[in-house]
Amino acid sequence: MSFVEDEVSDSGVESRSRLESYVFSCELSSEVPFYTFQADEDDDVEHFLELRTICLGDGAKEENNVVEVTAMNHQGKKISVPLANLNISCLPMVSLGEFELMAPVTLRLKSGTGPVTVSGLHLVATENEESELSDEDDDEDDDSEEEMPSVKPAKKKLKA
Repeated sequence: MSFVEDEVSDSGVESRSRLESYVFSCELSSEVPFYTFQADEDDDVEHFLELRTICLGDGAKEENNVVEVTAMNHQGKKISVPLANLNISCLPMVSLGEFELMAPVTLRLKSGTGPVTVSGLHLVATENEESELSDEDDDEDDDSEEEMPSVKPAKKKLKA
């Protein structure tokens, strides 16, 4: 799935952002207690992790399973925050809505043995200059105009 959004930057240059989304999932357990979501360093691309649900998996024990996230705060410092405290008998799943974090993000099973599945979306935002896209848009517009037949009103039958 992808979205295109028009933007005007601080420099006054009009640009377009394209947002692509991919399914994300990881399983945390006593064998694999953490997962780090990292992105390739690219000037024109930003990677986000949008967390949606955290749930206990098959075989989870009667214990508290605490999932913690470590990411950058608004000052660029790493901060760790507990996201969920799951228990098979009273809270086996939690919905986070659209909890969005910029890469890098580390998910950790702070306590418990799991398995705990964390799922959501991997969002990739790319910025393109308007001049690069204008030629492509013009071509698409021309094609769509040629393919569309003209619409004429229906003729009414006259009663004799």
